[in-house]
Amino acid sequence: MNCVMYVETKTRSIIKAISWRILATLTTMTLVYLFFHRLDLAAAVGVLEAFIKMVVYFLHERVWNRIKYGRKEIPSFVVWFTGLPLSGKTTIANLVYEKLKKDGIKVQRLDSKDVRSLFPEVGYTREERNRHIKRVGHLVSILERQGVSSVASFISPYKESREFVRKLVRNFVEVYVKASVEACMKRDKSGLYERAIKGEIKNFTGISDVYEEPVKPDIVLDTEKISPEIAAGIVYDYLKNRFIKNGRL
Repeated sequence: MNCVMYVETKTRSIIKAISWRILATLTTMTLVYLFFHRLDLAAAVGVLEAFIKMVVYFLHERVWNRIKYGRKEIPSFVVWFTGLPLSGKTTIANLVYEKLKKDGIKVQRLDSKDVRSLFPEVGYTREERNRHIKRVGHLVSILERQGVSSVASFISPYKESREFVRKLVRNFVEVYVKASVEACMKRDKSGLYERAIKGEIKNFTGISDVYEEPVKPDIVLDTEKISPEIAAGIVYDYLKNRFIKNGRL
């Protein structure tokens, strides 16, 4: 026996709402006609009833929009993906970002490639990398204070800069996207790792520069064992349980 799951579409919901309104109005008209045996009166009452109820519903919604009772605030947060180059950070972060957007969460996507294009003069020494991550940390902290969450994916190889960002924001979620250098090299279509091994790329994380693994990350995703979709689901469920589902002031 096949088990089939159906999902209510927005179009179906709209059609159901309209059909219910028509049915309710026709019911009112029918009752008026049965009591008074006047078709003109039934039609007038039906039209008037439909109009009045739409106005009342509008006013009812406006009043409840001003009432805070029963509302749960979803706090803004920063999801910080860290890991070796080509460990899967960007792919997973993109999937999580799309899930959050579908939930109507105010969220901003920040990726190392996009942000670095805004600051082309930034180098790759330890000092320059730390300065760059701290700059991003200030940016996500501003967004957080404005009620906007962030999904950020940066190699961020050093503990000190990641801890700087953690202390800067209120709700920091560190996601360690774990993968060995060998696994990352297999995914490397552009030959970056090979160029780094040859010495053509300096300060390349995992080859000519160190990656300091997070000591106590909130989430560890081993991308050698799970797919990006499963990994994104793990992060999304964590965020939902910690922030979205429960909500807190």
